[in-house]
This record gives sequence, C-alpha cells and structure tokens, in this order.
Amino acid sequence: MTEIAWNRMSAERLRALATADAIVLLPVGSTEQHGPHLPTGVDDFLCSEVCRRVAAQLAPDCPVVVAPTLWCGLADHHVAFGGTFSLSLATYYAVLKDLCRSILNAGFRRIVIVNGHGGNIQALATFTGELTRELNAPIATVTYFMEGREAMRGLLEDQDGVMHACEAETSMMMAVHPALVDAGRLGEAHGPKFDIMGSLVPELKMFRSFAELTPSGVAGDARKASAEKGRQLLDACTAALAARLRAGEPWAPARQGIRQ
Repeated sequence: MTEIAWNRMSAERLRALATADAIVLLPVGSTEQHGPHLPTGVDDFLCSEVCRRVAAQLAPDCPVVVAPTLWCGLADHHVAFGGTFSLSLATYYAVLKDLCRSILNAGFRRIVIVNGHGGNIQALATFTGELTRELNAPIATVTYFMEGREAMRGLLEDQDGVMHACEAETSMMMAVHPALVDAGRLGEAHGPKFDIMGSLVPELKMFRSFAELTPSGVAGDARKASAEKGRQLLDACTAALAARLRAGEPWAPARQGIRQ
C-alpha cells in the first residue's frame, strides 16, 4: 500500500513527492467537549480519517500527502463544559500560516486545509484569501462534512448534516473508533437541533456558549447512531472530496495568476 502520511515518510521521499506536484491535505480539527458519550478528540479523529481515506482513493492516480493534523482550533463556545482547548483568532491564523509556509518550503505547491470543526468554518473562509495572498500560493480550504452534505442528508434519519456529538458524528466514531464511544451514555446524548448553515448567514449575531443552547453538550440526537451508518457517511464524504480533487479543483483557474 502506498504510504500517504507525512510523518511516516523520509524527507527524501517527501522531496520526490513535492517534485511530482503532490497535493498536501492538512487536516484541522478541534479538541473540545462532545457530550457525555464521545471523547474530546472527535473532530481531530474524524477529519484525520477522512483525509486518510481521500488520499487512499487518490494515491494510485494522483500523488497526495496527508500532513499531521492540527488538533486545536476555535472552540471558545465549548469551554463552559470543560475538556476544551481553544486558540485566539490571531494565533490560529499565525499557526496555519506557518504550517502552510513549512509545506511550501518543503517544495509543495498545492495545499488543501481540510476542516472537521464547525467553529473553524467562518475563519477559514476568511483565511483562504489572506493565506493565498501572503504566501503567494493557491491555498484551498474545505470542510469535509459540508462537501459531503448532500450525500449525508440521504443517510441520516433525523438531521440534514453534522450538528454536534450527534447522529452523524456518533455514527462515524462508532465506525472508526468504537472503543471510544460510551454506549452506556447514549440515552443522555441528545439536545436541540443546530443549523450550521444558518449559523453562517451574515445576520445579527452575538456569541453564545454551547451551554446556553444544550445542557447535554449535544446538538441533535445520537440515539439514532449506528456503525453501519457511520461507514456510509464516511464513504460519502470521502467520495465527494476525492471527486472534487481528482477533477483538478480548485487549482485549475487559480494557478494561472500565481507563481509556481
């Protein structure tokens, strides 16, 4: 099997992949509370798994490397529950810029920041332009569960996409890290629905702690979760993102005006 993990390869092998114009997937997640039944590393684990699967699909035809996952993001809204790390916006941007600069200094030119945490979405949308301008390279960003949203909708019983510690995230964790799911607490793992798309609409908003929205720390209903559903959800997200990258997006138009 072709090795795809950056930190499992030698520098010599990475130089060869950079020369071959390999895509680098940089997974970014969060370490934060995920209700009474899931570990704090859910976003880290699932985003890393999706990137691994995408790379495995692409590797036979398209050289690709999965960088080590950035496990900390923007999660102030989860702090009230404990167990949460969070960066300031300025620190998060600085860390991402330096990680991308390191990838570019290693000779790579195509970077996709693959996000697995809802709280990072708005910042990454803004960072895309800034990173591209400051680093003079076509940095792309994507949230894996938004890329696979249409396919996920048909697989979920009670929601349109990922919420938080919900049917979707719990199912995917059951599929890849079943030992980390506390099945004995699933009966408590439910809360009001949360519309990620609605949260991104530019209307009047104020910061609200997740503790104000749901006493359990869960948005959605994890009681509907299953490992089989999780496997299908992961397959759907992997297929959607792999198809996008295999088609040459987003670099085909972007690279025309950017130094190679």
